[in-house]
Amino acid sequence: MNHPLSPAATDAAPLPAQPAAPAQNGPAFRILGAISLGHMLNDMMQSILLAIYPLLQDRFALSFAQIGWLTLTYQVAASLLQPGVGFIADKRPMPYSLPVGMGFTMAGLLLLSAAPSYGFLLVAAALVGTGSSVFHPESSRVARMASGGRYGLAQSVFQVGGNTGSALGPLLAAAIIIPHGQGSVAWFSAAALIGMVVLTGVGRWYAANRWRLGSKARKMSDGKDVALSRRRIVVTLCVLGVLIFSKYFYLASLNNYLTFYLIDKFGITVRSAQMFLFLFLAAVAIGVLAGGPVGDRIGRKAVIWGSILGVAPFTLLLPHANLLWTGVLVFIIGLMLASAFPAILVYAQELMPGKVGMVAGLFFGFAFGMGGIGAAALGHLADLTSINTVYQVCAFLPLLGLCAAFLPDIRS
Repeated sequence: MNHPLSPAATDAAPLPAQPAAPAQNGPAFRILGAISLGHMLNDMMQSILLAIYPLLQDRFALSFAQIGWLTLTYQVAASLLQPGVGFIADKRPMPYSLPVGMGFTMAGLLLLSAAPSYGFLLVAAALVGTGSSVFHPESSRVARMASGGRYGLAQSVFQVGGNTGSALGPLLAAAIIIPHGQGSVAWFSAAALIGMVVLTGVGRWYAANRWRLGSKARKMSDGKDVALSRRRIVVTLCVLGVLIFSKYFYLASLNNYLTFYLIDKFGITVRSAQMFLFLFLAAVAIGVLAGGPVGDRIGRKAVIWGSILGVAPFTLLLPHANLLWTGVLVFIIGLMLASAFPAILVYAQELMPGKVGMVAGLFFGFAFGMGGIGAAALGHLADLTSINTVYQVCAFLPLLGLCAAFLPDIRS
């Protein structure tokens, strides 16, 4: 279908347009809700693998090194494939890849439920990771298409589904899988089937609207392309990579070791420590939901500055706080740090018009990878020193937010 461009757009020869809905139509909240639900189901099933490590360790007599390889297999599949999938999708959009990605995850769960040996566990982990790689780039594109021009809001709604799923996974694993054993993992394939039905509907909307929305996006983008040199874009992407490293390494310390830190330092019970972890995860969900709309209003760069560098005073105080103030600080840290990712992702997509899928895959993949590497590196540091040392060292990571000074202001 041919859509005439304005004379200004023809003369300026802008970069390929980003898939987006026109701002005057407003966000398509039905689609945003559906894609957020799909993200919740996807990340819930992804987190189940990590949550049942104690069960798998007892069942297969796994060493910590074998558990590390299991995590690495999952993280490599979930991280390294995403940019490639996004790059291909930018060239050839794949509306129905969303339910296909959920199908990979379902296959991984079914194999995980019946795996007779460690080798099969590795294959199951690879399938679960592949499902994540296929799902995230195209689902981020759909969120942008359905945004109605409110790109930060759309990414926040989309990502809060994933955060909710990641928090639910361990709770459901503790309530269902741990009491009933490895075979009960198969019960979660029902969630994958629900996700495939929901995402098939989203894919149908995507297929029906991508050309119309793409044409309107081209008209909206006339004269608004980012006029930066290739070198400046590369440098800016490197700065964003440093910020992602800072954010996800610190988050890895809280996601993986907060309960151990609280038990070791304050002598509280496991149950009480888990309540602090839940408080942190709730703050992360709120921060993700708030970060995008705030970025739409005041600019992405301001949110990136505030959420990463602004959290440094609180991370520096955390190792010296009592139990009450530890809870307060953990909530503030989770809230502020989580608000950065929607702003970073939308900023990068605006930096590279026409490469929405590749950018989403690159940044989701890099974030997954940094989380995995951070968990392994900080665990090794805790073994060599102490869990308290981990938080004393990580306290300085948000100071890397000073690198945000090198980000150009690309607001239209």
